[in-house]
Amino acid sequence: QLQASGGGLVQAGGSLRLSCVASGRTFSTYAMGWFRQVPGKEREFVTAMNWSGARTDYADSVKGRFTISRDNAKNAVYLQMNGLKPEDTAVYYCAAGGRRYGLGNDGSFYDYWGQGTLVTVSS
Repeated sequence: QLQASGGGLVQAGGSLRLSCVASGRTFSTYAMGWFRQVPGKEREFVTAMNWSGARTDYADSVKGRFTISRDNAKNAVYLQMNGLKPEDTAVYYCAAGGRRYGLGNDGSFYDYWGQGTLVTVSS
């Protein structure tokens, strides 16, 4: 089970830090990542990190503004979001799993999903 938290309302240009903690199993050898979805639109990839943290992938729309990190001892993944824009408004979902030691930027790669946390950026 993945539990995401940290969403909220922030003004444009502000920052938020999302957290996602896994329970019930360890993901220390699997990728963890974040996706987001606006109602009525397709879910989109935001960022992901491989098991060791040595490899990351970011959507072009968030490069330079968002940073993913993880703590395998805590079975957790984080998303630091800076320079937020109104177009970042969405429900953010954490994801984990997939091929061991792999990294994916497509939702079909991941086996486990959090419940989502809403991020709203006002202009």
